[in-house]
Amino acid sequence: MTAVLQPFLPDGPAFSAEDFDAIARFIAEEAGLCLAESGQALVYSRLVRHVRRLGCSDFAQYINAVLADDSGKEREALIHALTTNTTRFFREPAHYDIFAQDLLPDLIERARNGGRVRFWSAGCSTGEEAYSLAAVILSKFPQAGQYDVRILGTDINHLVLERAKEGIYPAEQTAGVPAPYLDLMFEPTVATAQTRSIRGELKAMVSFRYLNLVAPWPVQGPFDAIFCRNVAIYMDQPTQYLLWSGFEAVLAPKGMLFIGHSERLGADIGQRLRPCGPTAFHRAPPQAPSHQGETHVPQR
Repeated sequence: MTAVLQPFLPDGPAFSAEDFDAIARFIAEEAGLCLAESGQALVYSRLVRHVRRLGCSDFAQYINAVLADDSGKEREALIHALTTNTTRFFREPAHYDIFAQDLLPDLIERARNGGRVRFWSAGCSTGEEAYSLAAVILSKFPQAGQYDVRILGTDINHLVLERAKEGIYPAEQTAGVPAPYLDLMFEPTVATAQTRSIRGELKAMVSFRYLNLVAPWPVQGPFDAIFCRNVAIYMDQPTQYLLWSGFEAVLAPKGMLFIGHSERLGADIGQRLRPCGPTAFHRAPPQAPSHQGETHVPQR
């Protein structure tokens, strides 16, 4: 007999251990996310509205409907429901200090001499991290928009990418922006405005694109800095290793990788990417050659 998991809503669709296992396998294969058994209630609460929307009698029928959907829309809806999109402006401020003080000066000089400068915000969610980077760059290099300096923001969730492209945020979300950056980042607004809009100068520096971190990466490297913070914590260790290896492959010889404060590279990758600050890393000598063109994350 199939056991129904708790908690479930009164008169809600049945949810079994087998259903949870099937969803866990799906999200691991499609997005690299690792669902612990303790996440059963979260999975139920986030997906039950989709079960009802499709008119399914239980989760087993819903899973079959997702897998049978040739359009891919239901697969995407499931992934969107189970991905976490927590972010904020200038999260982990020490990373921005390292970025501004230790990395930017040489890159500004390169740009002024006609060189190419690229940054990647991987798992960018609604765009706060990418726009924070743009603000730091413009604060140090006001003419950056006239040179080949660009930021790429990517995410697996199309919905948050649309919000990032709009660049409009509730005013309360801007409370953590350091005072010197407020006028630089946002269009002028009256004191009673409930939203703040990113200035055009910043939006011109940033492009947002869909990218699944456990699928082939059609990105142009090398990147001078990669920010991928609090994304790998939802993956198992083998998938994390493949992710870090993929970033290493597209990181410029003097580039930096910034990860979340709870994340670790592991001993092997740590021999090649050395700490240069709290959860900040740079390439260890000898320098590896850069790579350009389509990059494939190492396959599991």
